Amino acid sequence: MKKKLLAVLMVMVMAFALTACGDKDGGSSTDAGSSTDAGSSADAGSSADAGSSSGATIKVGIINNDPNESGYRTANDKDLKEKFSAANGYDAQFAYSLKNDEQQASAKKFIEDGVDYLLLSAADTAGWDSVLKQAQDAGTKVILFDRTIDADPSLYEASIVSDMDKEGQTAVDWLAGQGLDEYNVIHIQGVMGSAAQKGRSGALQSKADAEGNWNIVEQQTAEWNAEKAQQIVQSVIDAGTKFNVIYAENDDMAKGAVAALDAANISHGVGKDVIVMGFDCNKWALEELLAQNWNYDGQCNPFQSSYIDDVIKKLEAGETLTEKTIIMDEKGFDASTITQDDVDTYGI
Repeated sequence: MKKKLLAVLMVMVMAFALTACGDKDGGSSTDAGSSTDAGSSADAGSSADAGSSSGATIKVGIINNDPNESGYRTANDKDLKEKFSAANGYDAQFAYSLKNDEQQASAKKFIEDGVDYLLLSAADTAGWDSVLKQAQDAGTKVILFDRTIDADPSLYEASIVSDMDKEGQTAVDWLAGQGLDEYNVIHIQGVMGSAAQKGRSGALQSKADAEGNWNIVEQQTAEWNAEKAQQIVQSVIDAGTKFNVIYAENDDMAKGAVAALDAANISHGVGKDVIVMGFDCNKWALEELLAQNWNYDGQCNPFQSSYIDDVIKKLEAGETLTEKTIIMDEKGFDASTITQDDVDTYGI
């Protein structure tokens, strides 16, 4: 009898030990996701769907700018979360910041966590070499999206980006085509040092430096923020400075600028006192063009996830990439020619 009781007790102890191991393994997935954005890690930790050629889940760390920064960024973040999901074979962790040092700290944490891929939209173009070298040494592949950086191309696998210089040049060429006798521009800049700011600022500054009738009467950063843009324009109005162009480097800042114009009863849009220009092609912004309240909007394509996913699949299959840099196809819209179909097709 004692022997039977002892045998039963031994079976129970062994069963408990096995159950405890199972809890420990399951908990490690949750712990790994605990420092990440709540939108994805829980789902990713529960999936064993095939994500690579070996059938293993692909672990990615995604570093992006604040999704509340603008309508563009919100659409960009949503696109990434939908693609890099557990259902698609990914274990995705997200980190957000508008500051390079905070993004770099997140990148180092992801590398230490052993992510397979680091996806990066850098807040600033400079200062990434050491972090990318750390990733390379750890066997973490880096893919840039949305924004370029000033780093040796050997430190990353691919760059899926907008041509910010072209965006700025297309906008400035359009403005030059308006044939104004004098261009007195309020230039509202995005976050300084970002690829978007550099590209959109560079073309305008070059034109103003080259042409005697182009004057930048005010140039400040509003850091993509509508309220700050409104304050900048209001200060110019209060100072009595003459202007006839608002060149805002995103739609939200253009919206803030227009709020200041409206408060001062200054007309804007097609055939009015002030030309209004924005970037990103939010649907509500394109509707302002359609109503001819704004004049121009430059497209910046936020939907990069399918391109990134394609690159990862090729790398997982051992293929050699034929293109290091993939440029998104983009255009500019004129209020005089935009259609409802354009709004429906390109509005984000």
